[in-house]
Amino acid sequence: GTFASTAGMFKQHNTFRPKKKYDKSTHTFTLHQLSKATLNAGDLLKAVKVPPGENSAEWFAVNAIDFFNQVNLLYGAISDLCTPSTCPIMNAGPGFEYLWGEGKSSKKPEAVSAPDYVSRLMAWIQSQLDDSAIFPEAFSKDVPKAFVSSVKTIFKRLFRVYAHMFHAHLAKVRQLNLEAHFNTSFKHFYLFVREYNLIDKKELSPMLEVINQIHLSLNIK
Repeated sequence: GTFASTAGMFKQHNTFRPKKKYDKSTHTFTLHQLSKATLNAGDLLKAVKVPPGENSAEWFAVNAIDFFNQVNLLYGAISDLCTPSTCPIMNAGPGFEYLWGEGKSSKKPEAVSAPDYVSRLMAWIQSQLDDSAIFPEAFSKDVPKAFVSSVKTIFKRLFRVYAHMFHAHLAKVRQLNLEAHFNTSFKHFYLFVREYNLIDKKELSPMLEVINQIHLSLNIK
């Protein structure tokens, strides 16, 4: 089954919960359902494309929410092993350390533990998604000025959680029999950011081995 249909498996381990709910009366909810239906069909390359006639900004919003919830569930499943003592730095293997506050001119970036980083990240993403000046309930042709940069930052930072889990907690992911779900979720995530060039290639380096396998499996360059 799909990631969405197996979310119940995570609840016994999960300290996080999906944070962002859809208003079922909105077009965004309809797009979310369409996205789920396409995923059920199993074609990830097709699943990332904007449905014909749909607003691309709204499609980005739908996927930002869905990947936010997926990463919450996955990280929640292993969060008991991701502590300030086991993971004093937010990293993705040797040579890739992430500071909180990078890119913000008002604050000096600071080194924090991985659980602290993820907690701050999820709260920040929630605040972005809840801000109607950035993520309106309904999208028109006039996309909010801050929308594209916000979406790119959300995806860039969610990538770091996938990368940290892969490098620091893969044994736990396997122990919980979640490796297939992790792989499918990351594969979908990667194909989405690749389709719309949302993350610089340099940023993707920590998962290059996995990304190369995705390219091989789908016969894409």
